[in-house]
Amino acid sequence: MIKVYGSPLCPDCMACKASLDAYSIPYEFTDITGSMKNLKEFLALRDTKEEYKEARQDHFVGIPTIIREDGSFTLDWEGFIRECGHEPLAKAAGQACRLDGTGC
Repeated sequence: MIKVYGSPLCPDCMACKASLDAYSIPYEFTDITGSMKNLKEFLALRDTKEEYKEARQDHFVGIPTIIREDGSFTLDWEGFIRECGHEPLAKAAGQACRLDGTGC
């Protein structure tokens, strides 16, 4: 089963969850804003893994993160849904994490 790090405060995370649910893709959702343990677990990845370099440079959180069963991971949730043979569901119009409203 895949693991998804995210937050209910993040529109992309909620669109990712909605897509996984709609296509019955099993997953474990880890809410990084729900507990300090979850946040620290996520930050240990984000602060050390090369895959987050661009997110760190651009001051993005790096969620949703999908950890595949083989341990590899991706920050491209839409690409992951396509890898599974489905089209990702869109987030609600006008929702974004960035203050300028351009994305998460």
